[in-house]
Amino acid sequence: MAEDAETEDEAVEGEDAEGAKKKKLSGKTIVLFIALPLLLLVLAGGGAFLFLGSSSEEEGAEHAEEEVIEEEKHAVFYDMPEILVNLSSSDKRGSFLKLRVSLELDDPEAPLALEPLLPRIIDNFQVFLREMRVEDLRGSAGMIRLKEELLRRVNISVQPIEVQDILFKEMLVQ
Repeated sequence: MAEDAETEDEAVEGEDAEGAKKKKLSGKTIVLFIALPLLLLVLAGGGAFLFLGSSSEEEGAEHAEEEVIEEEKHAVFYDMPEILVNLSSSDKRGSFLKLRVSLELDDPEAPLALEPLLPRIIDNFQVFLREMRVEDLRGSAGMIRLKEELLRRVNISVQPIEVQDILFKEMLVQ
C-alpha cells in the first residue's frame, strides 16, 4: 500500500506538471495573439503615415507653386471716379454719400479693358447705393458688407475681367 500511495502522489504530481505545461503559452499562441496584432498595428500606422504624408507633400508643392505665381503677379489699381448719391431716408432731411474707390486688378491689361465698361459699373454702384440707409453704413460691419456687395456687383458687370478687391479711398456720409 505504501507503494500505491507513492504512485498516487507521483500521478498527482504528474497531473500538476501537465497542468503547468498547459498553462504556459506555446510559441504559436504568442505569435497568434500578441505579435501578429502588434505587427498589423505597426504596418497600418506606417501605411497611414505614408499615405497622409505623401498627400501633404503634394499639397505643399502645389501651395509653393501658387505662392511663386502670386509673387510674380503685381496688382494694378484702377481709380474709379467719385460717386455722389442720395441715400434712402425716412425723414425730410436727405443724406448724401460721397465715395471714392479703387479697384484692385491682377492683370496689367485690365484697366484698358475696364474703361469702356465704366458707365455700367457706375450705374450698378449708384442703383445699389441709392437704396442704402445711413444705418446700413455704420461701423466696420457696415463697411465690410458694402465692400463685399460692391465687389460682387463690379465682378458681374465686367465679366470676364476679374476684380480682386475694392479699396475705399474716401467715404463721407453727410
